[in-house]
Amino acid sequence: MQFDRSGFSNEQLKEIYTELLRPRMIEDKMLLLLRQGRISKWFSGIGQEAIAVGATLALDSDEYVMPLHRNLGVFTARKVPFDKLFMQWQGRKNGFSKGRERSFHFGTNEYHICGMISHLGPQLAIADGIALAHKLRKENKVSLAFSGDGGTSEGDFHEALNVAAVWGLPVIFLIENNGYGLSTPVNEQYVCKQLADRAVGYGMKGITIDGNNVLEVYKTIKEAREYCIQEQKPILIECMTFRMRGHEEASGVKYVPKELFAQWALKDPVTVFENYLLSEKIFTGHYINQLRENIQKEIDAGLAAGFAEPPVTPDTKEEIADVYAPSHATHSHAASGQKSEKKFIQALSDGLRQSMIEHPNLVLMGQDIAEYGGAFKLTEGFVQQFGKERVRNTPLCESAIVGAALGLSIKGFKSMMEMQFADFVTVGFNQIINNLAKIYYRWGQNADVVIRMPTGAGVGAGPFHSQSNEAWFVHTPGLKVVYPSTPEDAKGLLIAAIADPNPVMFFEHKGLYRSISGMVPDDYYTIEIGKARKVQEGEDISIITYGAGVHWAMEYAAKHTDTSFDILDLRTLLPLDYDAIHLSVERTGKVLVLHEDCLTGGIGGEIAAWISENCFSKLDAPVIRCASLDTPVPFAIELEQNFLAKSRLDECVQKLLNY
Repeated sequence: MQFDRSGFSNEQLKEIYTELLRPRMIEDKMLLLLRQGRISKWFSGIGQEAIAVGATLALDSDEYVMPLHRNLGVFTARKVPFDKLFMQWQGRKNGFSKGRERSFHFGTNEYHICGMISHLGPQLAIADGIALAHKLRKENKVSLAFSGDGGTSEGDFHEALNVAAVWGLPVIFLIENNGYGLSTPVNEQYVCKQLADRAVGYGMKGITIDGNNVLEVYKTIKEAREYCIQEQKPILIECMTFRMRGHEEASGVKYVPKELFAQWALKDPVTVFENYLLSEKIFTGHYINQLRENIQKEIDAGLAAGFAEPPVTPDTKEEIADVYAPSHATHSHAASGQKSEKKFIQALSDGLRQSMIEHPNLVLMGQDIAEYGGAFKLTEGFVQQFGKERVRNTPLCESAIVGAALGLSIKGFKSMMEMQFADFVTVGFNQIINNLAKIYYRWGQNADVVIRMPTGAGVGAGPFHSQSNEAWFVHTPGLKVVYPSTPEDAKGLLIAAIADPNPVMFFEHKGLYRSISGMVPDDYYTIEIGKARKVQEGEDISIITYGAGVHWAMEYAAKHTDTSFDILDLRTLLPLDYDAIHLSVERTGKVLVLHEDCLTGGIGGEIAAWISENCFSKLDAPVIRCASLDTPVPFAIELEQNFLAKSRLDECVQKLLNY
């Protein structure tokens, strides 16, 4: 291994060696504690330290890094206190995640590190969002995201690199190619000669380097950083390396040929660099011994503090309170101001436009939303008013755009992403469920993201453009799920969703876009998320519903005036307004839960269960659910009408009346 020390002072070389040695000594201690049964799990990066250390030292301290399991050197090079790290690994309250996360699944804005999730690939898109924030602010900064060789096979890798290239984002994508994805060798993962060769397919620069040569890593990242800033382009760097331990300690290393360990032991990044510095007389053996003694004292002190920390005492109130970031938005319903009649879609467009004015840090992203105005023309004219930096067409890559939205949030931006159809959310599901929803609970970073979801059937669009999939997200703590039924609510709730610092899934029924009109306040106003609306008060039957179901219920009630219907529009599905539900049940004693979603697994089951548990004494009949068939949404209008819950509404009402 050849080291090029040009440009490095003796003191810089000593610092690099110190930062290289620290994670190695910590790992040696962790492996000892693991054998002693004093810690439960460990993902070793022994043999790969030069990549994490060299890359981190080459960046500015306020540039974000997205590390993975084996990147302890990122944390130590950023001077994260070891006692805090150890408390994190032990699941203690004073770690970075209050005992809620394991090992390196956490982030810290203080040290500009964004914590990983086990799905690996989604981290790359977060780097896109952070880099986009730098670009929008005209800052000369980059973001850096790690990937293993295995992670490059994930769709998120392709999406993140493509978005970075198309948008010209200053991102360094850093692959640690250690030859194995857990036990699967690279010849069973890809067939190109080098992973860096993939860069040309995205129109970006690709480099392969020796990942065990800390000076080569440092210099390459330094140069890459300057390139990304000057050219406003991403870069892909592949670091060839080898891990000397298993994927994690329990997995062992039997699947690796023994000769590989002998070959790579000669390239050990710590030992080889240490021997080089000794040969160059940068320091002496005595210096090394003293340095090791000082690091060992640091480790021992951190362990003492960590082991002294008691196990977490569960506090249920705190656990629930930490699922959502506090919202300080004030609710200003402009009922007394000027009103105009607007269609549902016009009210949404009005609310989005006024939010863009209210929040200069709001960025809109979605397929065809700029010059074309979106599939439903909701953002028509926006790009002329707000510019292409804030109204951004995206490639067909929902997962990467959700991840980019999270990256923007980390840098203090708000974002709205439009799913062209709610059905397409499946290809962004992982980012929403595992990144957006959980990140505040995991390490206190909010996800200030609204995802607009044009949803619903009734327009003959078939099984891939008509699904009602809101129940998927109601089951996910950390998300808010909003589903308005009127133009006035649509505008006020969309404005409130954008003002809210939490991730909001905002459902808009396509069938209501141009079929429903109403008087809507002209001014900027909000309607509180989590509050239902009493549509009409009645005595005989409560219909609890939302979205198109509200209009079905009103239409039915108008035709059946011999029955007194109490109609409650939930408006928000997560959180639910249980107080309003309780009051409606009290007024009638007979309850029909109506929704367009399929019967099995729909939110109607949850509402019915809650009523049975909490309002049983008020009931005069079982709670009845009226929902759509448990089939995909058919295309033919005759089949679709039969599919929809509306076709069974009379049957369900009569069942309740006759009980």
